[in-house]
Amino acid sequence: MLVAATIAVVVGLVVLAWSADKFVEGASAVASLLGMPTLLIGIVILGFGTSAPELVVSAFAAADGHTEIALGNALGSNIANIGLILGATVLILPIAVKSSTLKREFPFLLGATGLTWFLFLDGELSRLDAAILMASLVVFLGWSIWLASRRHDVELEEEVAEELHTQPRWRAWMWTIVGLILLVVSSRVLVWGSVEIAGALGWSDLVIGLTVVAIGTSAPELASSLAAARRGHADMVIGNVIGSNLFNTLGVIGLAGLIAPSVVDAEVLNRDMPVTLAFTVALFLIALLGGRNPMVKRWHGALLLGAWVAYTAYLLVVAS
Repeated sequence: MLVAATIAVVVGLVVLAWSADKFVEGASAVASLLGMPTLLIGIVILGFGTSAPELVVSAFAAADGHTEIALGNALGSNIANIGLILGATVLILPIAVKSSTLKREFPFLLGATGLTWFLFLDGELSRLDAAILMASLVVFLGWSIWLASRRHDVELEEEVAEELHTQPRWRAWMWTIVGLILLVVSSRVLVWGSVEIAGALGWSDLVIGLTVVAIGTSAPELASSLAAARRGHADMVIGNVIGSNLFNTLGVIGLAGLIAPSVVDAEVLNRDMPVTLAFTVALFLIALLGGRNPMVKRWHGALLLGAWVAYTAYLLVVAS
């Protein structure tokens, strides 16, 4: 059974990554064909598209009663986004932090992380807590769209235009539907395999969510970030990391809580939330202390990656 579960996880992750990419590509093309403004496509679909795997996996995990996998996936992905993805990318190419990102998105991410931790302090994720998180996401999206349209963000429009793939209407709809179906199927396979592996190894659902599932759902972002760095677009990586972490914190945890309210394990409060906040604060300080032209340098990347490796190793040692 362990072999079958391992194969299910590997196949599920591969199909999940591929189908998420096709779904986002198709959905953005459909939105463009339907006349959705470029800024809206960039902020809503492309901006949070990389979190589609986390959203679908956590939703089905919560629906199946494995709420710890759902929560672990969201928090683990946030930690991996900063420690693994940003750390590994910066080792290849240092990244300049845009002042607009520092002033706008960073405070919102810090606030969202702090709000989530505060809501967890009573030891549960209730539907009211989940509704607050989802409402906060809607507020952030509305504010981002209003700000981008008010300032007429030409740079963002150009980036979105580059990402949009011109294709026939039938193909755009096909990839949207096929991508969504495969996202659902691969998520179910991944959750089943993860639960079986956790049971066979004696791990908790929380640990399997923080490690195997979180790393797997973050893998597409690692690949796209490394590719962006090689193409000379490394400045997009921090924006993607912040956007993904915001969506994971507010949207993924919020949706999981709406589907299945749950008890928040003491380990989440005493270990995983502090680590999540520490990584977020570390990224903020790295940028803040960089002066007028902040840079995330290679040695910063080494520290972030090293901290992520240490945290993951600790989880595996404790679980075994």
